[in-house]
Amino acid sequence: MTGGRRRFGGLLRQRDFRLFWIGETVNQVGSAMALIGVPLLAVLYLHATTFEVGALAAAGYLPWLFVGLPAGAWVDRLRPRPLMIACDVASAALYAGVPVAYAFGVLSIGQLLVVQLLAGAAAVVFSTAYQVNLASLVTADELAEGNAKLQASSSAATLGGRGLAGVVAQGVGATASLAFNAVSFLVSAVCLMVIESPESRPTEGSRGRRRTTLWRDVADGMAFVFGDPYLRPLTIFVGLANFALDGLAALVVVFLVRVVGVSAGVTGLLAALPGLGGLLGAFVARPVVSRVGSVRGLLLATVGALPFALLIPLAGHGAGLALYVVGTLIAAGGVTMGSIILATFRQAYSPPGMLGRVTGTMRLVTLGVGPFGALFGGALGTWLGARDALWIVLGVLAVAGTPLLSRTFVRRRDLPGAPTDGRLDAQDQSARQGDETDERGPAKSGMGRGSSTGA
Repeated sequence: MTGGRRRFGGLLRQRDFRLFWIGETVNQVGSAMALIGVPLLAVLYLHATTFEVGALAAAGYLPWLFVGLPAGAWVDRLRPRPLMIACDVASAALYAGVPVAYAFGVLSIGQLLVVQLLAGAAAVVFSTAYQVNLASLVTADELAEGNAKLQASSSAATLGGRGLAGVVAQGVGATASLAFNAVSFLVSAVCLMVIESPESRPTEGSRGRRRTTLWRDVADGMAFVFGDPYLRPLTIFVGLANFALDGLAALVVVFLVRVVGVSAGVTGLLAALPGLGGLLGAFVARPVVSRVGSVRGLLLATVGALPFALLIPLAGHGAGLALYVVGTLIAAGGVTMGSIILATFRQAYSPPGMLGRVTGTMRLVTLGVGPFGALFGGALGTWLGARDALWIVLGVLAVAGTPLLSRTFVRRRDLPGAPTDGRLDAQDQSARQGDETDERGPAKSGMGRGSSTGA
């Protein structure tokens, strides 16, 4: 790609990436609307209890605990794009059934739970295949730009979709947002169908052309992720951060309405701030990484930005809301910037034929913690009150980046482009020489084949 094309639109000038981006952006708007539309429908029309609303939220995350690992192996064995299309069509049918059932007066909490579980399982497979398919649409040098553009559109969708869901629910009805979500899945499927770029041929597991069992492939992916000096601490970091963020999600509305005392309309605006912060983080990610390197950019986004979330529990009525705004924007920007760096690293670092399993293994941890984080936040809020519970939950978020403060990371400028199989690249050689100078006895480099990170 020429410098001019990169300057004016970059990857959006490429037809297939543009289709991929459009489909995913529309899909993200629909998903953001459903995130608000499902609980609104449950509360306003089905008179759901607080526990039932919480169960609906948890149902969307539960499939990561059961489907995440085999999904990664399936993606490595099959072509990702047809899998993504099948997931889109299945999700469209599931969400389209909700307004139909409501129109005939037969909608129930049970149906919503089933929709959330099955659509959540489809989302597990889709998002795992999505990571692999993106790597087939762009070159290795374009991965950072592609991830930044997709993350920016996702943040914008979150910003607009949640607010749109409330407006649609008030003006047309809560089922309308779910109908739009169904249509958004079909738009995504059509965009994927007309992409012309060929996909790489699927492999037979990590052993080249020799066929292995599905569970052997799963075990290979887990061994690679949890044995790698980069992927392992990154997985721990993202798991801690997501645990805290899901705890925050369970508390923030109660905190704003019952403790700070803001109106429902202001609460909606404040709830959209993470989307704005994420949009800002997506725009600065590439310039920051270009200037300071991917490792330092990651540390800036995590150790530097996430502690600002501790401003949130300090928020009060009136001018005190500025603390909430500043803390949310900086922390959300750091989360998004870190996500872009991690996704790009994982796509470049994973060996051929293993990206699906690496992604699935990491996300089993990083997204599987969602229900537990939400339950933890809710339980703490019930026991201590929303403000005190936020101090604990956001304290976890503030220190989530500490696994990255090891020599494996802090002595580098950039993350490596591939595992070394025991061979140290130039930066690691320098780090090892420093260790041998500083310590008595042979230094431990921390490098090794087989570890992974999660985002």
